[in-house]
Amino acid sequence: QVRLAESGGGLVQTGGSLELSCIISGRTYSSFIAGWFRQAPGKEREFVCAIRQGTGGTTYADSVKGRFTISRDRATNTVYLQMNNMKPEDTAVYYCTGGSRWPPQEMWGQGTQVTVSS
Repeated sequence: QVRLAESGGGLVQTGGSLELSCIISGRTYSSFIAGWFRQAPGKEREFVCAIRQGTGGTTYADSVKGRFTISRDRATNTVYLQMNNMKPEDTAVYYCTGGSRWPPQEMWGQGTQVTVSS
């Protein structure tokens, strides 16, 4: 059984940076896709970005393109989300996700809170 565990959330000022990590435990497969979703207060969950474990191919939501970078360390089975030039509208609970379909939504971590102060 694959499990996802996020870490790295916290409070950051507008324009600042933060990095989230997601440790993926259990057996994955070459076509496994890992991603990040977020949910702001009073809003629906939205896709942020995703990466194909096998090829490293990535996709980003327009709202974060150019500011966020998703990457993976295949040796440690960890996925990272580097967030730069952060904005108050980035405030949300961020979830690490995984699965075999795009965007990945079959498996979810517990979430980590990210707050951007203005």
